[in-house]
Amino acid sequence: DLATALNDRGQVRYLRVEFAAAVQDFTAAIECQPGFEVPYYNRGLVRYRLGDFDEAVKDFRKVLELNPQFEDATLSLKQAMLDKEEKEKRGY
Repeated sequence: DLATALNDRGQVRYLRVEFAAAVQDFTAAIECQPGFEVPYYNRGLVRYRLGDFDEAVKDFRKVLELNPQFEDATLSLKQAMLDKEEKEKRGY
């Protein structure tokens, strides 16, 4: 379906380090199918990699709201929260 295709294209763009385009694709996939947790996870990974920990945390929490058994999202959420805390301690 369209949401899966957009998510897949976002994955390709992520691997090509085309982060802005990947975020757009993941967001479009979410808009097509708001209950599909995978694009939230993928968008969270991009946002995490860009250092946007607040938005990454929101995405990972949404994944776990939709699918509490999504183990990678649990790990990613914990790491994003730790890195956000470290960033705040260092003042940047």
